[in-house]
Amino acid sequence: MGKDLLILADNELVQEIKTGNRKAFSEIVKRHQKSLLRMSLRFVKDLDMAEDVVQESFIKAFEKLNAFEGRSSFKSWLFQIAVNTAKNKLRERRRATTDIDSVQLAVGAVAESSLVHSALSQEIQEEIDKLPTKQRTALILRVYEDLSFKEIADIMECPYDTAKANYRHALMKLKDSFEQKSDMSMAESFGGFYSEVAQYVEVE
Repeated sequence: MGKDLLILADNELVQEIKTGNRKAFSEIVKRHQKSLLRMSLRFVKDLDMAEDVVQESFIKAFEKLNAFEGRSSFKSWLFQIAVNTAKNKLRERRRATTDIDSVQLAVGAVAESSLVHSALSQEIQEEIDKLPTKQRTALILRVYEDLSFKEIADIMECPYDTAKANYRHALMKLKDSFEQKSDMSMAESFGGFYSEVAQYVEVE
């Protein structure tokens, strides 16, 4: 009688896949496709492209599965592949158009509850878009995907302290940007967003 794949941990499913169990890979896809699509959308801001990122990421993961040694979680390893794939897609788009600056990150998850005003949401999206790639990536993974700094470090292939520093720098840049806004009501409104996400600096 076959194993109940639903109760297996990711790493156990990986071992099943390595022995030729294709159903185990289907379970992996079902388990992670929604979060992968959500994250990809925040990078590329285009549903068709995000779906391409997800499909390519799963294909790459399947092809490289023997290289997965379990030093990090499978989710971190899969997200690392997706982040790199999304960046490659954006580089391809940059070569095809000069309007790459119009690509914006979607605001969602934790932030959505406090971003009730569309104007403020747009302001925050624009400021997030201005962040350096590493800081933007750390912010997305920490606030919107609720990943630990260890997972972020695995995904970004950098030391733990570097992942945490990138997040801190991103948050401080956003805070500084909105404190400089001439529209004080916008700056005050951003304070709520800042307070909400600041907790992610310390909480593991």
